[in-house]
Amino acid sequence: MHPRPITDEADDEAATDEVVVARVLAGALASFEVLMRRHNQRLFRAARAVLRDEAEAEDVVQDAWVRAYTNLAQFGGRASFATWLTRIAVHEAIARRRRRMRQVPLADHASTLPAGTRPPDDVASGREVATAIERAIDALPTPYRTAFVLRDVQGLGTAETAVCLDVPEATVKTRLHRARTMLRTQLDATLDVAADGVFAFAGHRCDRIVATVMARIAADDASGSSSVVR
Repeated sequence: MHPRPITDEADDEAATDEVVVARVLAGALASFEVLMRRHNQRLFRAARAVLRDEAEAEDVVQDAWVRAYTNLAQFGGRASFATWLTRIAVHEAIARRRRRMRQVPLADHASTLPAGTRPPDDVASGREVATAIERAIDALPTPYRTAFVLRDVQGLGTAETAVCLDVPEATVKTRLHRARTMLRTQLDATLDVAADGVFAFAGHRCDRIVATVMARIAADDASGSSSVVR
């Protein structure tokens, strides 16, 4: 059994993902919280892009973190830790969406942008602008919506988005172009507004996810059913 390393919280905050991962694998479970707070919003945005449902997206984020912890030793560094995490979240979200579609047939590819979204010059505040953009993004077909959120909202590169979605880079570029065209038709100049506030995930929501996942991991570790393989 590996001795638990003594780490300083500030040191964890300054460390790279790979260094923090190594500390978790060495027994510093508390360091896993640093990774969660660092990447919660990215995973939430990815999951919500697939599911269009905030509650389900939060469930996916929790499950993705538990799966990531359980399989942490399998992270080989071939891609960045953030990319590895995002792939897990996207796959979890897609699996959940497929289960939901088997129960209630959906017609995502037939969805159209909502005519009721207010034009940019009627939007009174930054939050209202973000809400209008979120409505329009939600109306995009799933492949376009996911590519747009990962690239233009979360700020991933084309190559990283392709890895997360398991598609060629050319496919990402095509989906992104079509998504932007559809959104521009509806929102026009609002695409120039910073997307930082879109699908935000912070404060008490982030705290709740962290507390729930850490409790699940601790319970699994105590029972020996889901300990990280070192």
